[in-house]
Formats: sequence, C-alpha cells, structure tokens
Amino acid sequence: MITPQNIFRHELVGLDVVVVKSTHQDLIGIKGQVVDETRNTIKVEDSKGCEKLIPKKVATFRFTLPENAVVELDGRIIVARPEDRIKKKFRKY
Repeated sequence: MITPQNIFRHELVGLDVVVVKSTHQDLIGIKGQVVDETRNTIKVEDSKGCEKLIPKKVATFRFTLPENAVVELDGRIIVARPEDRIKKKFRKY
C-alpha cells in the first residue's frame, strides 16, 4: 500500500499530480496523471489528452494517492530510475 511515508519506494505511474513549484515558470500548474517516468523526467497526461514532459530536478510535485492523501515532494529527491529508486534506502524525509 502506498502511503505518504513510503511514496519514494513506489511506482508513480497512475497517480494524479500537480506541479506546484518550478524554476521554469511555464511548468507551474501543469496537472494530470503520470503516464511514464524516466530517470530525470515525469510524463503527465492532462485532461485534454496532451502529454507534457517535466524535468524532476526543477519541480516540486503534489501527488494525490489512491486513498486521497496528498503528498508534496521535491523532484530532486526522486531523481533516479524508477527501478533503482524502489530499491534505494532513504533517510528520514
């Protein structure tokens, strides 16, 4: 089960996401569902069906978990290949 405490160790694909902060002003406010993830980017599909590629390093994301819990996460923390991030040990965040 995915919780706010263990979101780092889970797959992000399928979660609803909003970009709440970014050093690139055009990225702020992008929202939709995560459809793909690479080491450095998250691909989000918006309500119109358009896919946006967002770099993890420059953004802060707000994820909505299946139980409607909301988690705000700095993208620099999740910069890693998804399969490596799941195995990685994290210090308290």
